Amino acid sequence: MYFDMDKRGIEVIELPPNELKTAISENHIQGGLVPLVDSFDLNGSMRNLSGFCVATMAHAGSVKLHSKVPIQELTGKTVSVPWEAPTSVKLLQVLLSIKHEVNPAAYVSEDQPHEARLLAGNQGLRHRRGLREHPHLYDLGDEWTQWTGLPFVFARWILRNDVERQDALIVEDSLYTSLQDWADGLYRVLGPAIPLPIHPQDIHTYTQGLRYFMGRPEEQSVEQFQKYLGQLS
Repeated sequence: MYFDMDKRGIEVIELPPNELKTAISENHIQGGLVPLVDSFDLNGSMRNLSGFCVATMAHAGSVKLHSKVPIQELTGKTVSVPWEAPTSVKLLQVLLSIKHEVNPAAYVSEDQPHEARLLAGNQGLRHRRGLREHPHLYDLGDEWTQWTGLPFVFARWILRNDVERQDALIVEDSLYTSLQDWADGLYRVLGPAIPLPIHPQDIHTYTQGLRYFMGRPEEQSVEQFQKYLGQLS
């Protein structure tokens, strides 16, 4: 989504996902790809941008639960989660509590003792094939799709309402261009684009399982996810 932005003079600032909405609301940045749970109940200063999102059709690939025991046996156990990835954490809680009827004793940070560990984003890709001493591996996108028959939306693009219309159109056009040109550009990059031990062909395969625009299935998925969130204690 950022492949074309440098050529447009759009400055890209890297922030943890859970800090994006605050940075936008406080006008430190004008927009960004915000975790889905942070896109609910936007105040009057922000809006969704033209349905741009990141959704998985089935396998998430980069959002996986690594467990020492089968998922059905996690009641009373401790689960480590990346708090900087709030949508992935909430999805895990929904899957455990409502789909599998499992109630862990606690959700903790990765530096605390745990029987299962959720990895997302770059960490999820880095360890996509598994962790030592964690023989049970669950892809959260696959868990959701098998359960609901729907894709899962992890993030949506948000833009400030006070961004000038012409500037907003430039951002929107840049997103379209990035999504069209990125795959071709991937094979022409001389060095690694991200600090991960992953081949460009693997990245291309991974991204083939993603959708970048909100359609009716994605809207239905968001509605269903919100209902399940309301059921969590």
